[in-house]
Amino acid sequence: MKLGAYTACLHDRPLPETLKILADMGLNSAEINAGGFIPAPHLPIAELLAGAAARQEYLGEFEQAGITLTGLNVNGNPLNPDPEVGPKHAADLRQAITLASLLGVKRIVAMSGLPAGYPGGRAASWVVNPWDSQFLDTLEYQWGEVAVPFWTEIEERARDADVKVCIEMHPHNLVFNPATMERLATEINATHVGAEMDPSHLFWQGIDPVAAIEHLGDLVYHAAAKDTRINEQNCRVRGVLDDRFQRVPAEANPVSIGGRNTLNQWPADASWQFVAVGRGHGQEFWARFLQALQAVDPGIAVNIEHEDAELDQVEGLRLAADNLTQAATAAGVSVT
Repeated sequence: MKLGAYTACLHDRPLPETLKILADMGLNSAEINAGGFIPAPHLPIAELLAGAAARQEYLGEFEQAGITLTGLNVNGNPLNPDPEVGPKHAADLRQAITLASLLGVKRIVAMSGLPAGYPGGRAASWVVNPWDSQFLDTLEYQWGEVAVPFWTEIEERARDADVKVCIEMHPHNLVFNPATMERLATEINATHVGAEMDPSHLFWQGIDPVAAIEHLGDLVYHAAAKDTRINEQNCRVRGVLDDRFQRVPAEANPVSIGGRNTLNQWPADASWQFVAVGRGHGQEFWARFLQALQAVDPGIAVNIEHEDAELDQVEGLRLAADNLTQAATAAGVSVT
């Protein structure tokens, strides 16, 4: 098993400094952004696509730091009906498959995406609970006419490139839990599209990530280490579906996530929030999580995704790395 980090939290630093930070924390794996919602400052895409010498030099930076490049991340919404977003994110995914193949990287992290609710719609539409038959009509359109054709093509591309696309089961996507992951894999006859096991999004849905790993089995290709803290007092009143997000004012430079869309601000008293590994669930959980992953694939990469707003970049990453490494030791997991 390899333990590492997704480097998006260190995008303000050059790649050599980023890799040194990971190595100094005892990590040996890195996942690099390749497009989608956010830029790719750690990946000179055009240069790497253009020549073998550039690719060799780039991979040499990882080798020198004692870090393995275990994944490219292209999280976005490739099914977004917004013409400024969906086509670009889809192109980024296709390009990432090509680049991963050239680099010898075997895993790409992506999201399934979310289309409009009907033909000609201009906004993505997530059906949370299809109790009304019109919502089943929506899902039939989204799956049958948009998602399955798109992902059938991506499956073929990934198979030809010998790269596995690992879908982060993320709410506000068609694939957001094990059942929808299985549905997609079945409908596209997947051999090279499977799951990235990120427990953070499963926790707040009430899903046990270890049970999810055991259920999905060899459909799990890759993993993220990100924790979630359920704020019980707030959750008792508001539940986990909370729409009190606010726009970030223009003068505060909101983060662009494609086209005219920006990242919103979380409620101050949220029912749940992303935290560093160990700040939502203790070592006992993380040891079981790593053991379950090892049973599926002893060589799987588990990369920290740091999104704890209460800790700075390096502090949060170091805490997560320490807790994850201790959990690996407690679990008896071999890390090489």
